[in-house]
Amino acid sequence: MVEAQVTWVDGLTFIGWSSSGKAIVLDGRKEVGGSELGPTPMELVLIALAGCTAMDVISILNKQRQKVTSFQVKVRAERAPEHPKVYTEFHLEYIVKGQGISEEGLKRAIQLSREKYCSVGAMLEKAAPIYTSYTIIEES
Repeated sequence: MVEAQVTWVDGLTFIGWSSSGKAIVLDGRKEVGGSELGPTPMELVLIALAGCTAMDVISILNKQRQKVTSFQVKVRAERAPEHPKVYTEFHLEYIVKGQGISEEGLKRAIQLSREKYCSVGAMLEKAAPIYTSYTIIEES
């Protein structure tokens, strides 16, 4: 079983703890009374999605012995205009820098993350479509 909790600090600031004992600050935006000391819960959803797939893809690229020198996953999302303002679509952009990075290898890593390994993506894709793109930057 996995557990988490949040404890109110002040205003809209909370400290969240995971069952592994790790902590993170959550906060609201200033326009709704927050102090912006940490990400909002909806921003954390995006960070979780990007982090989940990033861990999968970099692990797979390392197993493929790709010479990655820099790796980043950016996520953009659209939100519904009315409350509860859920995400209506996600776009993941993978940016890989390195020497001789295989495009086919990267595509396969992204596919495996999407179809098999990334539990955050699997959950979110039930609610909204997830689109992907990638850029490979050759480093000499």
